[in-house]
Amino acid sequence: MLTIPPKVTPRAFERLAEIGAAAQGKALRVAVEGGGCSGFQYEIDLDAPKDDDLILSDKGETVVIDAVSLPFLADATIDFTEELIGARFVINNPNATSSCGCGTSFSI
Repeated sequence: MLTIPPKVTPRAFERLAEIGAAAQGKALRVAVEGGGCSGFQYEIDLDAPKDDDLILSDKGETVVIDAVSLPFLADATIDFTEELIGARFVINNPNATSSCGCGTSFSI
């Protein structure tokens, strides 16, 4: 089965440029791990790319996803949002059947 890679919005790449991720030799790592209140949770961190990562790049900035997390993020959109409660990277995941209020935990 073909896995459609996630998309990264221009706003997410712009935020990575603002924080100087590439200048630090880092990329935005988006991973899925077991746990959280809904069964799975997103881990979002600045990290160095690894050999088996899917690499999504634009404007000199990079987002990486490990091979284990990729099927859970198929056709998802990685974005950056600024709201009254704060600014953060968010995942809009069409594979999630439900998610918690904080947006970092989901189920499939």
